[in-house]
Amino acid sequence: MSTVHIGIDDTDSPKMGCTTYIAAILVEKLHKLGVSFLDYPNLIRLNPNVPWKTRGNGALCLRLRFDEPLAEVIVEQVVDDLEKHSDTDYKGTEPGAVFLFRNNVPVEIRTFARQTIQGIAQKTEALKLIRRFSAEAVGFKTGRGIIGALAAIGETLERDHTYELIAYRTPQNCGTSRKLDASSVLKMNKKTRPLTFNNVDPETGRVLITPRGPDPILYGIRGETPLVVKQAHEMVHSFEPIERWVIFRTNHGTDAHLKMSNSIADVQPYESTIVQGTVSQQPYIVPRRHVIFSIKNENVIDCAAYAPTGSLQKIARILIVGDLVEAYGGVRPASEKHSATINLEKLKILKLVQKNVFHNPLCPRCGRRMKSMGTGKGFRCDKCGLRSLKLKKNAVEEQRNIKERTYITSPRSQRHLTKPLCRNGHEKIGKPKTMIKDWHFP
Repeated sequence: MSTVHIGIDDTDSPKMGCTTYIAAILVEKLHKLGVSFLDYPNLIRLNPNVPWKTRGNGALCLRLRFDEPLAEVIVEQVVDDLEKHSDTDYKGTEPGAVFLFRNNVPVEIRTFARQTIQGIAQKTEALKLIRRFSAEAVGFKTGRGIIGALAAIGETLERDHTYELIAYRTPQNCGTSRKLDASSVLKMNKKTRPLTFNNVDPETGRVLITPRGPDPILYGIRGETPLVVKQAHEMVHSFEPIERWVIFRTNHGTDAHLKMSNSIADVQPYESTIVQGTVSQQPYIVPRRHVIFSIKNENVIDCAAYAPTGSLQKIARILIVGDLVEAYGGVRPASEKHSATINLEKLKILKLVQKNVFHNPLCPRCGRRMKSMGTGKGFRCDKCGLRSLKLKKNAVEEQRNIKERTYITSPRSQRHLTKPLCRNGHEKIGKPKTMIKDWHFP
């Protein structure tokens, strides 16, 4: 028996397609060939900040054991489906596939995967690794998808991971409104949370398991185990047929994209960072109710909490200069109109400073609140006429409606990789020892 790790990426466009759908088709066809799956299909979300990504920037890896005579058949099947189901007519779609025929994934490819998830990786580097470890690569057009395909192979999900069951529409329904029983989703969410997450937005009640684009996904349910996402799937009622479904193991909801920066000077464009700083500029609101503020340590950088982030935007508004925070988010590069900015996904309040409100002094003669006569001119009492240059305003501490804890964007605006707070305590390490019996259909 031989082992192969198959990575595919960059097959879809804003108009159609989905790389997970191609993987789902391959699961059915390869299963019929008699291969053994060593893991659930791995759905690896790559750096969400790269400017050339389509929707979720997801790459796929299938890990198989097979009889040696099937090697050529497997490669031909993958390449055939990649060509058939990729939107190669779209200018920005550059499909790629990589085949690594060996038991273990080399540490160098794992390191490359980490770089691709957290930063920017180059195709030349991917090709060097492919040649070095005698892998095979197939690319269409420029073949940029080879980068993500190799990264999907390299991310073996030995660290924290979650699961997602994705159900797919029939081709004739793609591009039409999705037809689900919303009440069944609400019931499912109530019965399975927090072992499933981000099914419904708590602020608006909006169902979140259905995407909005023309892709073939009907819905995706994310959770902590294969069994719970399958049970949740069985609770959801669809008013349209489901062509197929597959359970994926994934880095969704793990914060895998975030990279700790020791200093603001280390923060790089297009990366997702975690960096500490003191609020150095009072938050202000720009058009569309976005909130901007600055933090500093040795350097200064802007942070933005956009209106769709919901509760996070409201918290950002009430920060004051001197608060110590930890900012989490993707780094938008500087341009002519704005400086480099962290687009906030989370905000951890480490230390709040005291906020004082200053009141005019009370009249020492009659007890009435005095009035200012102008800067440097002292105070006067309208009741008894007393005037004084010696009296000062009194500082009174104001209660702040904010706590020292972590705040996060609302589920409706969370990125695939953003770790929800409800996942704290559910982290897991290492691939599962066994797979549930029915993890795909057909």
